[in-house]
Amino acid sequence: MSDSYQAMVLEHPGGPLVMRQCELAAPQAGQVLLRVLACGVCRTDLHLLDQELPDIPYPIVPGHQIVARVAALGAGVNGLHIDQRVGVSWLGSTCRHCHYCRDGAENLCDAARFTGYQIDGGYASHCLAEAAFVFPLPDAYDDLAVAPLLCAGLIGYRALRLCGEAKRLCLYGFGAAAHIVAQVAVWQQREVYAFTRPGDTPAQDFARSLGAVWAGGSDREPPQPLDAAIIFAAVGELVPIALRAVVKGGRVICGGIHMSDIPTFPYALLWGERSLASVANLTRRDASEFLQLAPRVPVRTRVRAYPLAQTNAALDDLRHGRMTGAAVLVME
Repeated sequence: MSDSYQAMVLEHPGGPLVMRQCELAAPQAGQVLLRVLACGVCRTDLHLLDQELPDIPYPIVPGHQIVARVAALGAGVNGLHIDQRVGVSWLGSTCRHCHYCRDGAENLCDAARFTGYQIDGGYASHCLAEAAFVFPLPDAYDDLAVAPLLCAGLIGYRALRLCGEAKRLCLYGFGAAAHIVAQVAVWQQREVYAFTRPGDTPAQDFARSLGAVWAGGSDREPPQPLDAAIIFAAVGELVPIALRAVVKGGRVICGGIHMSDIPTFPYALLWGERSLASVANLTRRDASEFLQLAPRVPVRTRVRAYPLAQTNAALDDLRHGRMTGAAVLVME
């Protein structure tokens, strides 16, 4: 094994990412060294580039939808073996003893650290990870197809669970997460209504191809009152629009780690026991449940592959909505 590896590094605020040759470290106790096969590109990575997340520790290697093989095991690691294919997601470590961790809400741990944000991530040929936050991947998916499940899928699944038993579900922003959630919701016999950027006909056609009963621009009214909404677009102006779209007792779930400011809105939009909630990160239980569920649906991901050297192009395409589905980096 070489004593160095390639990585796309965010060295200073505003980017862009630059290719660097980095020193390869041996895994410490409780860690694994991973040889990265593929890594999904997420809108959270854009928030990182745009300094919309606090206390970014420059330099940092982004990427938190990591598909890899185990290259080396640190002391005390059990349950994983060399060359095993595994995944790493956003939640990279927690304290494991606070009341959040004890009560099954490790996603809210105040000491949590996140892959590709506070821990060097998967925009690289190799990375280190805490073994307790690494999980086996289903054989039903190849490396490209499984990568978007590791954040877009997991966050979407958590957001869908927060919708309760809602039968009529609307999704605002039809990108990587929504195209996965839509398939699960249809499989659960819910009606899916997709709202895209106004005029984005390809995304609307894509939504209908996945079973959405209606698709249109976010500037349009839904054809009928809806039970719940998930907002994946990082656009605060969509919150009052979504509240207006759901029935009394309906739920609006904000699925992103960052959102532009929510404008003021009349209390009448919230009244009637409507609720507004956010999804904060994910838990290892989410990963276990969803990765067992996805092959049963079966969830199919639409991906566009980019070599590691074209990471900045992938991020730019994501920023400007020049793709349907998800972007995935592949390692040479």
